[in-house]
Amino acid sequence: MILIVDDIHSIFLEKLDQAGISYNYQPSMDRTAALEVISEYDGLVIRSKFRVDEAFMDAAPGLRFIARGGAGMDNIDEDLALKRGITLLNAPEGNRDAMAEHMLGMLLTLLNNLRKGDAQIRNGQWLREENRGYELGGLTVALIGYGHNGQAMARKLSGFGVQVIAYDKYKTGFSDAYATEVSMEEVVKRADVLSLHIPLTQETRHLVNDEYLFHFRKLKYFLNGARGEIVQIPAVLKALDEVRLRAAAFDVLPTEKFPALSEQAWYAQLRKYENVLLSPHVAGWTFESYFKIADILGNKVLAFLS
Repeated sequence: MILIVDDIHSIFLEKLDQAGISYNYQPSMDRTAALEVISEYDGLVIRSKFRVDEAFMDAAPGLRFIARGGAGMDNIDEDLALKRGITLLNAPEGNRDAMAEHMLGMLLTLLNNLRKGDAQIRNGQWLREENRGYELGGLTVALIGYGHNGQAMARKLSGFGVQVIAYDKYKTGFSDAYATEVSMEEVVKRADVLSLHIPLTQETRHLVNDEYLFHFRKLKYFLNGARGEIVQIPAVLKALDEVRLRAAAFDVLPTEKFPALSEQAWYAQLRKYENVLLSPHVAGWTFESYFKIADILGNKVLAFLS
């Protein structure tokens, strides 16, 4: 029996129905209610509603698998789950194209001052020279992480005449038609654009700080569509103030949703920057990815149960 505590496309439920698998679809269920009943289930389907930690697993001695409707698994204690023999399933293939298109759109917006120019015209200003942009072609784009999302980003960049280099601490020999594997030292030397495509772990939390950014030779554009807690926002703002960075884009932030976001010390400063582009953690969340994530995850759940 599977407990589904988050909204998911109906294709997932249809696959379970066709296979004769029992489930309880409760997309409005909160953590407290889930804790009361999880002992009755051997499978859990979740997106980002709450953290599946030791206390939750203690309440679920019969749990065989956790399926997350998305890419990252940072709201699940992966190490503990594996120690307890709980299989973890996710669907990074489902939202990789959505994420890559969104982050590329943010980059092009920054390069061409699209947001600023639009706002000026709406306010009666026609400023051509002040909005002269930069071309993406000829730049070196560095990807940190070359999993599903990194690879999708490289493919989307392939028609723009850029050099794409990639560093992945946990992979080697991954150079392909879209990106060249390099060392972190090469990234630091060559990157004009830096884009993050790594999961949030204890190792990557606060990875991007003052020291990290200080070493880059010619970096101008910084993109984070991975996880907000990887980046220390004040460090990016400092690099912008010192004109070491030209612009930055964030689809994710260390603290998300209001009012919690407005209570962060750095938020009042962040919102003033015209050369910072923000979106509400929606890069991988399109109408198409909503279906694809559920379709792919459904197939993985069926394969596991078979």
